[in-house]
Amino acid sequence: MSPQSSHTPVISLGLTNEEEAVPAMSVVLVTPNRFQSLRKTIQHLQAQTVHDRLEIIIVAPSLKKLDLDPSELDGFFRYDVAEAEVSESIAAAKAVGIRKATAPVVVFGEDHNYPERSWAEALIDAHRQPWAGVGPVLCNANPHSAFSWSNFLISYGPWIEPTPSGVTSVLSEHNTSYKRALLLDLGSELEKLMGREGGLHRELQARGHQLYVESRARTHHLNFDRLAPSLAIRFHAGRAFGATRARAGKWSFTRRVLYSGGTPLIPLMRFGPILHDMTRTGRTGELLLRILPALLLLLAATALGEATGYLFGIGHTYQKLDAFEFSGELLDKSPGIARAAQS
Repeated sequence: MSPQSSHTPVISLGLTNEEEAVPAMSVVLVTPNRFQSLRKTIQHLQAQTVHDRLEIIIVAPSLKKLDLDPSELDGFFRYDVAEAEVSESIAAAKAVGIRKATAPVVVFGEDHNYPERSWAEALIDAHRQPWAGVGPVLCNANPHSAFSWSNFLISYGPWIEPTPSGVTSVLSEHNTSYKRALLLDLGSELEKLMGREGGLHRELQARGHQLYVESRARTHHLNFDRLAPSLAIRFHAGRAFGATRARAGKWSFTRRVLYSGGTPLIPLMRFGPILHDMTRTGRTGELLLRILPALLLLLAATALGEATGYLFGIGHTYQKLDAFEFSGELLDKSPGIARAAQS
């Protein structure tokens, strides 16, 4: 399948000012589903203070399957649809979106992630500095569930509100913006590094670039709030970490076995940093006892996954994690978030 349909819709504003002749930021949205799954995210993007400077790049298996009503993308600088086999590799689909984008800054959106009105403007402003990647501060979009809070703290603890602006060694995955030219400089390595962006962050820093957290860029992230999917995603995330760590370090079998034997200590090791992140929210008294059983259970699942990764490698873990991204489990979980994030 070609990466772009011959009927790809393109809408551009007739701007004459040289500085405004291209969009300021491209938002890449990858989906194997119909446009309906992206509707709430698109509405939050349309509410941005600089919506008319945003380019929307949707990467989907086919324009026909997407079932797009062009009127739902009114108000943006431009939009485009690129065709790619999303189910085979989200990383490859993201790379298609990067190469299709035309703005100097590119950011990846999600169907379960809802930015506040000044999010785009803050990211664009931050990229006037030499940062290679700029990440947002994240808020919990469904905070009434113990599993939601546990997943949120495990995945995004270092960047939850309130987090001050500043240079950092790592940014959150899926929600970070980048200077597009630096991504294109990665050449054939781009697809591999887009799979799990932690590797991308390390590569950019190895090339002498810096990463930055921008506190004015706030977004609301929906998290898994039920037991079964929470256990599954934590197990596979742990397995991906363990397998990647062992492979990158070229560990011997003996070392893999030794580290797998130490995984019962992982919940204790992870609990301290998570408690620190929870304390920064100012809600420790409210949250700790309420979420503690769920948090410890999910940390145990993470440890089991990490041990599995050390012993048996990556398996089909990336495919399973990708499937969770588009399972529909996270959609329509927070009916009030549209008003909260757009206010």
